[in-house]
Amino acid sequence: MIRFEEVTLRAGQVTILDRVSLVIARSAPTILLGPNGSGKTSLIRLAMGLVAPSMGRVFRPERSAIVFQRPVMLRRSVQANVAFALNGSREDPVMFLRRVGLAPLAKRPARRLSGGEQQRLALARALARHPEVLLLDEPTASLDPAATKSVEDIVAGIAAMGIKVVMATHDLAQARRLAGDVVFLARGRVIEHAPADRFFDSPATREAAAFLKGELVI
Repeated sequence: MIRFEEVTLRAGQVTILDRVSLVIARSAPTILLGPNGSGKTSLIRLAMGLVAPSMGRVFRPERSAIVFQRPVMLRRSVQANVAFALNGSREDPVMFLRRVGLAPLAKRPARRLSGGEQQRLALARALARHPEVLLLDEPTASLDPAATKSVEDIVAGIAAMGIKVVMATHDLAQARRLAGDVVFLARGRVIEHAPADRFFDSPATREAAAFLKGELVI
């Protein structure tokens, strides 16, 4: 579904991703783990086509959508935000709001929503694009536990619809709850890629084992 072939990403003299080769298949959610600065966000941006690799190639589906940690809300109603994402389609925006539990707030200004509600609206807008792949960059990093659970439930429901979810997170407990497989990055390279149960129970690399113990991975 998404394939990276010897992908390197540089910013000036800094190498952000270094010769990454990776296949992300159609399956349960793929979770990206790794210390800060490991390249998780850059991998997601490359998968979305927001940046181009310095070297190598990225193959991706035509229909993808992305949700950031702090999504931008348009200065209009909740319903109108989804209508904008529909881009002229005659589909009912409220249908997508129902999927994320926001239909009762359809007429409210989007910028008056709470942080968790804004993230759910961002998910509704993403669904309105009918993506094959949904890319999520730390979508619950700034949310309280109740809002986090709401977003996780929606993400699990999206995956159950057959949409491939690729999600970066720093939360190991969240990764355990959602992951079908785990891509672990460090120093801009893929250190380990394994089914979630195998990764968490018996990591194959010392870096992954150290990370799971809460140790610093440099």
